[in-house]
Amino acid sequence: MNTIVWTVELRFLIALALGFLVGLERESSKNNPKKIILGGIRTYPIISMFGFGSALLHQKGVDVILPIGLIGISVLCAISYYSKVQNERFGVTSEISALLTFIVGALALLVDIWASMALGIINTMLLSEKAKMEDYVEKLDRVEFLAVLKFLLVTVIILPVLPNKDYTQFNINPAEVWQVVIVVSTIGFVGYFLSKKLGDKVGFWISGLVGGIVSSTAVTIAYGRIAKKKPGVHFSALKGAIVACSVMYLRILVLLMIISPSFVYGIWWQLLLLSLLGIGISLIPSREHHSSGKKEKDVESEQLQNPFEVRPAVIFSLLFVALIIITSLVKTYFGHLGLIFLSVTVGVADITPFVLSMVTDIGSNANLIFTAILISMMSNTIMKGIYFTYLSPTHRKETIIKFGILVLVHIPVIIATLVL
Repeated sequence: MNTIVWTVELRFLIALALGFLVGLERESSKNNPKKIILGGIRTYPIISMFGFGSALLHQKGVDVILPIGLIGISVLCAISYYSKVQNERFGVTSEISALLTFIVGALALLVDIWASMALGIINTMLLSEKAKMEDYVEKLDRVEFLAVLKFLLVTVIILPVLPNKDYTQFNINPAEVWQVVIVVSTIGFVGYFLSKKLGDKVGFWISGLVGGIVSSTAVTIAYGRIAKKKPGVHFSALKGAIVACSVMYLRILVLLMIISPSFVYGIWWQLLLLSLLGIGISLIPSREHHSSGKKEKDVESEQLQNPFEVRPAVIFSLLFVALIIITSLVKTYFGHLGLIFLSVTVGVADITPFVLSMVTDIGSNANLIFTAILISMMSNTIMKGIYFTYLSPTHRKETIIKFGILVLVHIPVIIATLVL
């Protein structure tokens, strides 16, 4: 396939088109009587061409033309802003866009064309989507925004200064540990954001599917509490809990693909199969479901914890390091039997730190490691079934059957993994 040759003529057309794009958006904004716009459909293409022409002269040896051109545009923008202030209009968006359009025109000639195209298109999008962005800001949960901001701040400050080398006989690498925390928190936050965005609009099943990205255990407990308060939605809540448990395998698979791609080859099909089987079980209709007159959308949602907050991230990192040490000690002093016992034990809580701690040292017992991970998942599924049954004792038989099937499908998968 022939690649595009970005000649001077073609770059000029791109600069002109990007100027027209911004100018078209600004021209449409002139219909708003509350706004004073610097220019429109003609002004911004001219500014872009001015930038392109200045860059062309710069390439021909007139080095001062680019700063002079930028100063000239800046003076015009300053005059425009002063005029707006005199009329008690204080927005500076059009003036900044004009400066950026000059730079876009210059970059269209001087650097890779993607830079000018990206700046020009994003500039237009930001100008045209002002109403939607302001509406989003009004609806923004300030507590959640500050939690994200704090975590990003801690990440930017902590990660660069953490030593990137192994410590102790357990090979604890602080930088790698924190990188794992960032990856886990980011994936969890995607699910958390989707769950917040969707809310109760899509029912238990889809909400469980999305919520499972954050924590299937948290979703199971939350849905169990809802089913206890409103027995009429028990079957819908059960389906949501089952599908959340099924997403756990996919979440672990994605984490392993990011953190240790070579590790995935021995366990990907097991995790994918268990996830598909779990989703299938969640879709099995309940015999008594039709007797429920409640609608799923009438249910109050329970809030998942934001995984981007600093505290859960720190707790996860400590738990991750602790399980690396415990797993290493168990393998050293108790061998295979001890590792299997540990995998059963950790199932009572979140198994993600345990699974990721196993990735650090596969050794020659890869099948044993894979088996231990699958056993921990089965143990965790048993505990989630117990949680849901305890919280919502109505229709206990249906809960035991569905969670029981989900637990039992682990057994042939574990045997196949151990043998193969």
